[in-house]
Amino acid sequence: MDWLIPVIIVVVIVAIIGIYLWATYNSLVTLNVRVDEAWSDITVQLKRRADLIPNLIETVKGYASHERGVFESVTKARAETLSAQGPAEASVAENHIQAALRSIFAVAEAYPQLQASQNFLRLQADLVDTEDKIQASRRFYNGGVRELNTKIKVFPNSIFAKRLGFSARDFFEVSDVAAIAEPPRVQF
Repeated sequence: MDWLIPVIIVVVIVAIIGIYLWATYNSLVTLNVRVDEAWSDITVQLKRRADLIPNLIETVKGYASHERGVFESVTKARAETLSAQGPAEASVAENHIQAALRSIFAVAEAYPQLQASQNFLRLQADLVDTEDKIQASRRFYNGGVRELNTKIKVFPNSIFAKRLGFSARDFFEVSDVAAIAEPPRVQF
């Protein structure tokens, strides 16, 4: 009978550790899925913006057909955005697309009749709306990454999180923050 109490204590300790591991694993899986979902939201908005760009280019081309270099840089930046894999590549692509959009809006400023075009104004409004959604999606994604990375790095989770297949995720950061601080705008 004297051996029963230590066995019960060991069983209780093992059960507590098992419950802790189970709960921690489930919360890490939940955070991981949330980060994946947030990244998916970002890619949807980047795709939406990329789909708007050809329409914008065609509208501006009708007024400024001689600005071939601008159109080529926008097209190249759009392709780079669509092919970006992961936050690091998407960050680089973001810098390029922002610069390209600024150049196309600079061209548009030189054509008053274009600025009055309903199609151009609608496309511009859609683009600004999409830029706002991209920023919101970035904040949500980075918040999820922060939670996941914190959960992985805190003790005692740091001991076994990597063994369970979890690793820290990259934030979606852009090297030129000023380039994405505001959506592209046209000054009338």
